[in-house]
Amino acid sequence: MPDYGQELQFGTFLTPDASRADRVVELALLTEAAGLDLATVQDHPYQGRFLDVWALIATILARSSTLRVTTNVSNLPLRPPYVLAKTVASLDVLSRGRVELGIGAGGFWDAIVSAGGTRRTPGEALSALAEGIDTIRGVWADVGPAPLHEVEVWIGAIGPRMLELTGRVGDGWLPSQSYVPPDTLAERNARIDSAAAGAGRDPSVVRRLYNVNPSDDPAWPEWLAELTLTHGTSTFIVTGDDPRTIQRFGTEVAPAVRELVDAARAGAPASVPSPVVPAVEVSGGDAVRPTPDDGVRRSAVSPWDESTRPTYASAHAPLAWTAQERAAGQHLVDVHDHLRSELAQLFDLIAQVEAGTLEAGAARSLINTMTMRQNDWALGAYCQSYCRVVTTHHTIEDTSMFPHLRSSDAALVPVIDRLEDEHHVIASVLDGVDRALVAVVSSPDGLAALRAAVDLLADTMGSHLSYEETQLVEPLARYGFY
Repeated sequence: MPDYGQELQFGTFLTPDASRADRVVELALLTEAAGLDLATVQDHPYQGRFLDVWALIATILARSSTLRVTTNVSNLPLRPPYVLAKTVASLDVLSRGRVELGIGAGGFWDAIVSAGGTRRTPGEALSALAEGIDTIRGVWADVGPAPLHEVEVWIGAIGPRMLELTGRVGDGWLPSQSYVPPDTLAERNARIDSAAAGAGRDPSVVRRLYNVNPSDDPAWPEWLAELTLTHGTSTFIVTGDDPRTIQRFGTEVAPAVRELVDAARAGAPASVPSPVVPAVEVSGGDAVRPTPDDGVRRSAVSPWDESTRPTYASAHAPLAWTAQERAAGQHLVDVHDHLRSELAQLFDLIAQVEAGTLEAGAARSLINTMTMRQNDWALGAYCQSYCRVVTTHHTIEDTSMFPHLRSSDAALVPVIDRLEDEHHVIASVLDGVDRALVAVVSSPDGLAALRAAVDLLADTMGSHLSYEETQLVEPLARYGFY
């Protein structure tokens, strides 16, 4: 089968365990932090120990900023299509276009019946799914609300008639490796393609997704790339709830697969050396340079005493600053520089409010969409989940960044403690900006207080980000994120 040329995507397949609710959310945030595109959650409404999947998805969307989220897959017999359409569209609007829809005809019929659903024969289940998808799309098109973006409908299909339905009406095919082994992909893809062509559709518009089992094999990226080049698989979703697997999948496996596929599509040899971790370069590379604090202070209020900050001094030999070491340290600086740029945008928004060209309510809405607001002032992409994990004592501390650094070098402990304390201070300062914006909406003479709150925020962030970089760039390069 061909490579359909679809953009590669990578994600996770999470268990909505109600007894570990905080951990499920943190794993979704780790998915985003590791650079993955998509978090998916299984849907078994009859399972008493599981959270409701759409309530969980809403929480994940509220806590993340770029992550796309979906069910893997929605249980149609217990999810009325009309209501499901409204739920998906509403969450897509609220999340600014970050929801897709995985859907299936149902299984485990005894459990479905026990939860109030109707037992269906295979033929009835197929017809109900076809009708359900038509209803969902009709609600989006004619009833409303309409999703913010064109939500893709991914069908969990195994049998021949379900595969044909996928080819006729689906935006994607979402099977699992455990049910659909790789050596059966060609035959099943052919059935989808034939049905798509028969319906007047280009088979390449049907995205080929795959729930894959985790692997420690160094050749895992090569195997996934081969699935893309041979069977057209373009979205890989790793199963399981292991934080280390998620981290590796995002930071090592996904980039390697992309490199292999890009090379093959460009006509270059489709192979990279194993292991997939970049090879060590000759020493002597340039060290990562923290962005300095410019020392400018706009506010008369100081959130902390900078002179009491502990500093870290490494007892080890200087780093060689290989490509791998540079990547770890530079990532932190790059994310922080993005936050600095958003501070400049924030000042521009306040100036527009002062000039009367922008309503305070609109400014507040825009501020709430900024990365620095969405990330809850954590350490950028990697740290947005890790730091929150530490400060709320969630259950994946043993694989998060701060505990890892603490265990790697005792000299870092005072610095990490101070950074955590400053994160709490920054969150309070941000809340002060939010309160000032509310006051401006109700009281036009509140602009001075708003400006003062933003000045304090800029001082706080400028000081904190530079301190964090000067202390952590070298340890991150030396010890890594986990």
